[in-house]
Amino acid sequence: MTVLVIGGSSQIGHFLLPRLRATGEPVLALSRHPRPARDGVQWLRGTLPHDMPTLPELSAIISFGPLLALAEWLAHANLSGAPRVVATSSMSAETKRDSAVPAERAIARQLREGESALAAACARHGCAWTVLRPTLVYGAGLDRSLTPIARRALRTRLFPIPSARGLRQPVHADDIAQAVLAALDCPASAGRIVPIGGGERLPYPQMFARVRDSLPRTTVSLPLPAWLLQLVGRAWPPLRGPLSRLDSDLVADNGPLQRLLGIHPRPFQPDAATWARQPREDAGPASADRK
Repeated sequence: MTVLVIGGSSQIGHFLLPRLRATGEPVLALSRHPRPARDGVQWLRGTLPHDMPTLPELSAIISFGPLLALAEWLAHANLSGAPRVVATSSMSAETKRDSAVPAERAIARQLREGESALAAACARHGCAWTVLRPTLVYGAGLDRSLTPIARRALRTRLFPIPSARGLRQPVHADDIAQAVLAALDCPASAGRIVPIGGGERLPYPQMFARVRDSLPRTTVSLPLPAWLLQLVGRAWPPLRGPLSRLDSDLVADNGPLQRLLGIHPRPFQPDAATWARQPREDAGPASADRK
């Protein structure tokens, strides 16, 4: 049987594909552009939900893409059998639910609607499904949260550290990849939405301090007091949502993850390589050199 991975070139896919190959299962990975077969992965051209290729019988579908698009495709797909489905959502489905910013509330609503739509589409085919809700993801140099901060600090030699009391729980993309594989073989996780956070809950300044300490160059710590952050939020409305959550705890309960899947995510201990862009699994030598 064959495993289909949607979002194989994502930061989680970067770690998942080698682990999948090690299982010996044939792997198909979806891309917007044709890719040559490489390292045991066959790349297919396609885009959710309306431009999907003809697929063989699948044992599993793994998706790191938009849930609503995945659900729409599944609802109308002509599948052979009932493949196991594992997809990622985000803890933003809950943490942004009551945001002061309408656009963020819309994101949270869309995530929850996607989770419900996926469950309905899987029920149509008789597919068992599991959704993972990660917290702040890092690890492959492809995230849009901590990595840009680290790289900006390397350029400017300044490391801003906001005054904040909230807890954060960054989770390594490879721990999510391991959870995906565990879910494939865990019937008890079927029909469950499982939060996944990192192995430590850290105060915001401590998380930033660890990022700063991991950098290969010395940077100057630049504390940002609360009054300054309030002024920034008033002057730049798109930042009001993120700034309003600085004193909130954005964490996940890893109890179900540990009980169901046996996954115990690593503590947050980044090093300089964490912030270097990793070669994508779909990239050949030339494109990897350009990264």
